[in-house]
Amino acid sequence: MRKIIFYHLVFCCLLPAAVLGASPSSRPGMGAVVYPGGTTFRVWAPNASAVHVAGSFNGWSTTANPLAYEGDGIWSVDVPGASLYQQYKYVIGGSSDPWKIDPRARDVVSSVGNGIIVDNSYSWAPFTPPPWNEMVLYEMHIGTFYDAPGGPPGTWQLAMSKLDHLQALGINAVQVMPVAEFPGEYSLGYNPCNLFAPESAYGSPNSMRNFIDACHQRGIAVLLDVVYNHMGPSDLQYSVWKFDGFSTYWDTGGIYFYEDEKRSTPWGSRLNFSTGQVRSFIRDNAMYWLTEFNMDGLRWDGTAYIRQWEDEFYNTYDIPEGWSLMQWINDEINAAFPQKISIAEDMRDNEWITKPTGAGGAGFDSQWDAGFHHTLVNDTLQPAYDEDRNMWAVRDKIIHLYNGWDTQRVIYTESHDEVGLASGKKRVPSRINESDPTSYWSKKRSTLGAGLVFTSPGIPMLFMGQEFLETGAWHDDTPLDWSNDTTFSGIKQLYTDLIALRRNFAGLTKGLLAKNVSVFHVNNTDKVIAYHRWWNGGPGDDVIIVANFRYEGFTNYNIGFPRAGRWRVRFNSDWIGYDGEFGDWSTTDVNAVSGAKDGLPYNADVSVGPYTLLIFSQGATPNLDGQGGVDLDDFALFAPWWQQPCDPWDACGGADFDSSGRVDITDLQTFIDSWLDGVL
Repeated sequence: MRKIIFYHLVFCCLLPAAVLGASPSSRPGMGAVVYPGGTTFRVWAPNASAVHVAGSFNGWSTTANPLAYEGDGIWSVDVPGASLYQQYKYVIGGSSDPWKIDPRARDVVSSVGNGIIVDNSYSWAPFTPPPWNEMVLYEMHIGTFYDAPGGPPGTWQLAMSKLDHLQALGINAVQVMPVAEFPGEYSLGYNPCNLFAPESAYGSPNSMRNFIDACHQRGIAVLLDVVYNHMGPSDLQYSVWKFDGFSTYWDTGGIYFYEDEKRSTPWGSRLNFSTGQVRSFIRDNAMYWLTEFNMDGLRWDGTAYIRQWEDEFYNTYDIPEGWSLMQWINDEINAAFPQKISIAEDMRDNEWITKPTGAGGAGFDSQWDAGFHHTLVNDTLQPAYDEDRNMWAVRDKIIHLYNGWDTQRVIYTESHDEVGLASGKKRVPSRINESDPTSYWSKKRSTLGAGLVFTSPGIPMLFMGQEFLETGAWHDDTPLDWSNDTTFSGIKQLYTDLIALRRNFAGLTKGLLAKNVSVFHVNNTDKVIAYHRWWNGGPGDDVIIVANFRYEGFTNYNIGFPRAGRWRVRFNSDWIGYDGEFGDWSTTDVNAVSGAKDGLPYNADVSVGPYTLLIFSQGATPNLDGQGGVDLDDFALFAPWWQQPCDPWDACGGADFDSSGRVDITDLQTFIDSWLDGVL
């Protein structure tokens, strides 16, 4: 019997190397790595008796190209003549299912097909991502971000054709839902089979790079949603499931997965965070997207399921190696790319997620604030009756920060989870009025919620189509209805104006870029709140927001202000230009006078419409009518004040831009410069 085992070992392991000339490769890198004249194949298969690579370069021979054992479970071979775009698979000796897709394949035919040899050569345009406090996120699903109902899933090219829409809207960062290869053509993306291969239905890896580069050329950063808490559950048998034939039990996954009580999540099998090669597999994948695809950040799905497991009685237990894995990868990213953002979807309101690793935190830069959404949408915007809206709860969510930093949270009213058919959810307008989601009430309250998102401290996020009042429940096979881009063009303008104010385009709302916030007025009886945002304070910096969550408007509603003088209306969500059904409530600039109110030294009477949000700030702008850009309508308001002395409060109707006390040549130059900026 010993002789038989000996000859078996010689035949399976030694003869291929000795007879066929296989030897460990000296070239670095896992997977299929192209070199001049050939390709190196390197794979982790610690329990294999032998490994071969078969492909179109050797007629799919199962014996022509054996891999040599390097140690530590690693096998490799250099194959001269194996070239770009040829297909391949590994043949694993000792496995009952020997044909396997390379777990690190950079491209695949499909989740059940072959790996494809590709490289990472690409000429990138220079790009610097926006500062995190200026970032406005737009969550996007490539398969449905297009306008061809009934057709095949969307592609990178189709999505690229819509980027001018995002640029005009003011978006400066897109968060792309997961694109790692999944089963079939339609998916949300949270069931990955091949972590390194971009989804084949969306296009080639270089098509993905073209999309990213096109975003960058429009000033738009690209973040990718990645899934590391589990894989599958389906089609894994073609790749990582029992990859080298080993598993402890018939229903466990082998070397890439836990095989004990930690093995299951609600969505698929949990990767084994305690194994060095699996940890490197995940770490390398994160760095792969940031380097080879020039991504500007990552959003990690379900981090709670990396750091904890749950038993059948819903008791939770820590996974220390999952926590240390996140720390390790975040440290690696910070060291290599400090400007690139790492966002966690943890959904447990845990500030340790965004504490630095040196303090024991997980080291993420930001995390989704689910509580903001739940309080604002489920508890405040959705209820039919005003008495069910709790302004104190809204106050608490406006001021809620992780570790005192605004950029450590992402806030939103819509996300893929909260509008998706798969989650049993629907869009906010449909939650407000399911039978008539384009009703006055749906439009008013959904846009009021958007106003809170863009004026509260945090990184604001939209879900695609929200800007033109998409309704119903979104699903992975339902493209956006782009006719709404025209039908609700006024709503889109409302979002455009909010984004411009949030990003301080006019230099008049700098406070919205800061972490400072004080909710100084809470009227839970009349459902009105007011809050102050500021950086250092002063004209163009201090911002006052008034939000009315009641079906009735108010005239001469008195609130406090931090400084005296004229406060101009920068935004009124009730403006009839946003929608013909809006009330166009007679909201005007106000004059704050001495007299303490709400803990502030000055006060003024404001008028605010039903379910309306107002934004006030001080300072002048050539956009005198407050609509669109600087144009002839603004000049008609400017011209009558030429060479006129100004009242300190009125400032010549706002035409005294430099506050000199007279409308003169300096003001005219400011006006002309602003006009030309919009024309050129």
